[in-house]
Amino acid sequence: MNEDTRAREEAGTPENPKAGGPPGVRYTASDEVKRRGVRRMKTIATGFLVAATIVYVLTSWALRSGAGSWAGYVQAAAEAGMVGALADWFAVTALFRRPLGLPIPHTAIIPTKKDVFGRSLGQFVGENFLSVEVVRGRLRGLGVGRRLGEWLSAPGSAERVTREASAALRGALAVLRDEDVQAVVGEAVTRRASEQQIAQPIGAMLGRILDEGGHRGVVDLCVVRAHDWLVEHDDQVIRTISQEAPGWTPKFIDNKIGVRVYRELLRFAEDVRDDPQHAARGAVDSFLEDFAEELRTDPDTIARVERAKADLLARSEVQDLIASAWSAIRGMVLNAAEDEDSQLRIRLRDGIRSFGGRLATDERMQAKLDGWLEDAAEYVVDTYRDEITSLISDTVAGWDANEASRKIEANVGRDLQFIRINGTVVGALAGLLIHTVSTLI
Repeated sequence: MNEDTRAREEAGTPENPKAGGPPGVRYTASDEVKRRGVRRMKTIATGFLVAATIVYVLTSWALRSGAGSWAGYVQAAAEAGMVGALADWFAVTALFRRPLGLPIPHTAIIPTKKDVFGRSLGQFVGENFLSVEVVRGRLRGLGVGRRLGEWLSAPGSAERVTREASAALRGALAVLRDEDVQAVVGEAVTRRASEQQIAQPIGAMLGRILDEGGHRGVVDLCVVRAHDWLVEHDDQVIRTISQEAPGWTPKFIDNKIGVRVYRELLRFAEDVRDDPQHAARGAVDSFLEDFAEELRTDPDTIARVERAKADLLARSEVQDLIASAWSAIRGMVLNAAEDEDSQLRIRLRDGIRSFGGRLATDERMQAKLDGWLEDAAEYVVDTYRDEITSLISDTVAGWDANEASRKIEANVGRDLQFIRINGTVVGALAGLLIHTVSTLI
């Protein structure tokens, strides 16, 4: 088993996580590729150290063999390069582990200081990214209102929003169970109707109708219908009156009495129909006025109306009506949401496009929308800043120290190896410079 395979098995992947490994951090295939890159850069950086060491050994031998002064310059550069390479190797290694396994203080910084880093990172994010001033300034600079308006008014955007909204509506209706919705709606309607007194509002409404004469049309209709019914059912009316006569009277007398009573009823209906000032109409007005007053002020009448309302709400027919109403509304909304040419989608699409056009050009609307967004962001930041920052610190605290160190090294270690290379080169140049100045002095 080669080193890459062993590292993958130790680290695990999202598809095959390491058994018993920490839940907070996992190696990925991308991390493994980066880790191989880190190993290559470590080899290169170590090669610079080895090269400096070889040069130093050769130049030391050359000096002892009587080589010229140039060997001293090269030796000084190689020696300083070795020092720089070793110092930077120690510094880079100390970030992730203890160099050579020695318990040197202030080494293995990332594994030992992981929790401190997590808290510091959370605090840094909270102070510098989740401050009200930063969030408001960023949102204000984005011009969300203007951009949203321009996007909504652009060709195809309103259609897309309408399509997505229709899909969301269909999904919501598909998830909702009819019996649950019916129960909620029925309970809400029943509770609301039970809590709301209706007698006094009905009395007040009836009083206003009477003051404005709005009831006269209904009275006219009732009178006309009563007259027409008498005309159409004359035989039935006469027969009914005759049957109520005493049994000892002759039949022809009963019939004459029935005809006479019927004619009086018909004449009375005609008079009421044709005379707007008829006494019967006045009696109806007085009755309605008294009833409206009782609905507003009489406790007994109010109580009877409320009991009748409660009895009506308790009937199963009312709940069935609510259930059937929901089913009808649900089917209508589903059909409208699925049909691209339905009035619902057409009106929604036109409304979105019109709103986008206004928002793109109306600076007052833009300022109002931007203000709402800033206020909402401020509320979120003020309310949930601690939760967001604790999410960072708690997540980092949940990582296994060694696994987190290896993952971080895989992602940034390649660049850190350039520090070792630069340390070797810069150290060599510094050593050459120091040796040159010392020789000249």
